[in-house]
Amino acid sequence: MPQRKGCSVFNEPCFVAKKFLARPQHEGVGAVVRRSIGRFELKYFDPFLMLDEFSVTAPAGFPDHPHRGFETVTYMLQGAITHEDFEGHKGTIEAGDLQWMTAGRGIVHSEMPVAQGTQKGLQLWINLASKHKMIEPRYQEVLSKDIAEAEDDGVKVRVIAGESLGIKSPIYTMTPTMFLDFSLKPGGHLQQPIPETWNAFVYILEGEGIFGNMKSQPSNSHHILLLGHGDGLEAWNKSSKLLRFILVGGEPLGEPLVQFGPFVMNTQEEIDQTINDFENFANGFEKARDWRSEKEMN
Repeated sequence: MPQRKGCSVFNEPCFVAKKFLARPQHEGVGAVVRRSIGRFELKYFDPFLMLDEFSVTAPAGFPDHPHRGFETVTYMLQGAITHEDFEGHKGTIEAGDLQWMTAGRGIVHSEMPVAQGTQKGLQLWINLASKHKMIEPRYQEVLSKDIAEAEDDGVKVRVIAGESLGIKSPIYTMTPTMFLDFSLKPGGHLQQPIPETWNAFVYILEGEGIFGNMKSQPSNSHHILLLGHGDGLEAWNKSSKLLRFILVGGEPLGEPLVQFGPFVMNTQEEIDQTINDFENFANGFEKARDWRSEKEMN
């Protein structure tokens, strides 16, 4: 549980090991994303495969596409996205809502905007251990009103996964993961423990903050900060405006990785088999043969 100012609970605070700006790029059909993990500067940050801050305005979106071998975490910041898959699962993810999808052996789905204006959110891809890559797909969905929140001394947290300020998320993470959405008022100071063996990063959504060391240069929105070795993060808001960022950490898998677009396995042979399965509607992709999303059919 984070302690207050002047009472450090860390044996070895995490400092910022690397930092860069996530620049806009086009993805899907007409969508714009700021990709921080999964681009040339940072192909993989075990166990994290990709982090996108996306911005979508109809008719743009992410039409029918497959996944295998990992999890997708969609966290909406503004507007709404409708989700539909070949298992008949469908629903709408609105601002503040969370969808934690374990693709496992195979999912084909679409993610398209439903509201007017621009829809914004985050999508994080988390790798699965080899023993879990071919499990049955599953969903965990939490409405904004049901996400655990706590506030203390100028620090507010929404606990998407893991634990902070004494509260826990009900989300089960196949790969051990923490996902925390922090807001620090001006003058706010955070101390958040992180398991020492995990990889962790900060992605800034709004405002400007100081991370790792009070003497560090401030970092502002759309920057990703990779944290070095340690057992906790300190952050300060020395500005006059709200600071909002996510802190994400996960236990590294330490396994071989071979990725072909939306397929992530351990060997090239497994990727070849996955492509064969998808093209021949087999081994988890059977229902893809006759399925099209409502958006695709209209």
